[in-house]
Amino acid sequence: MLSRVRTYASFIRFSHSVFALPFALVGAILAARTTPFTWDRLIWIVLCMVSARSAAMGFNRLVDAGFDARNPRTAMRELPAGRMSVGEAKIFVGVSSVVFIASSYPLGGMCFVLSPVALAIVFWYSLAKRVTSFTQAFLGLAMAVAPVGGWLAAGGAASALEPWILGLAIGCWVGGFDILYACQDVDFDRREGLHSIPTRFGVARSITISRALHVLTIVALVAVGVRASLGPVYAAGVALVALLLVWEQSLVSASDLSQVKRAFDMNGWVGVLYLATTALAVYWR
Repeated sequence: MLSRVRTYASFIRFSHSVFALPFALVGAILAARTTPFTWDRLIWIVLCMVSARSAAMGFNRLVDAGFDARNPRTAMRELPAGRMSVGEAKIFVGVSSVVFIASSYPLGGMCFVLSPVALAIVFWYSLAKRVTSFTQAFLGLAMAVAPVGGWLAAGGAASALEPWILGLAIGCWVGGFDILYACQDVDFDRREGLHSIPTRFGVARSITISRALHVLTIVALVAVGVRASLGPVYAAGVALVALLLVWEQSLVSASDLSQVKRAFDMNGWVGVLYLATTALAVYWR
């Protein structure tokens, strides 16, 4: 039983939930400054985020199973390696999708109505590389849904600017680090006819695009702080995030991609750090 749990957790890279979940919680925290917020609502938000991400990652693994089997870097993933069947994966994606939609219902009519739209956005990323070079932009869009969803789930007004600026920040951040990650597979993707920013622009120019996106990330995070008047604690948190992104970028160059995995894993700290400092900035005041 425990081994199956580990297999499923590995299948969806459960540990990578720290990418989007902190930003959804930041959206909720910012909205909660002006609207009532309860612990049960927080639980529903977390359940929505985990189930949506699980469904999206499971769908990605399903539709990419053939490519993964032919790519030496991914051949040992659960489906191509035979540690999970296609049937199991389909059931997992279906159950996760139902849990997400059901969990959105207690968060209000708008969240419930928009839940299938959110699923369509996160599923589309897995198919985008078959038709467009801007695959990483669609992953950024899929992740940008998180803070907007968290804001709406906490009762925030859809017309407010803060969640949209925060969505821009996370979209640029995710797009930036996914470009670096995709640089590993340029040769394979070109052979298979798959599209990405690195396959279109080459590794060197793609790294430059990644760095520009991470600069925009910091600009957008600063804009959130100014718009929401979050003060010096928040500013210090953004400064630390900026340092992490500079460090991440320093690990990767066009002539040396050996540290891409290490650079990618550093992003787990970005969300956690940003959530902690934003929460401190809001509740300390």
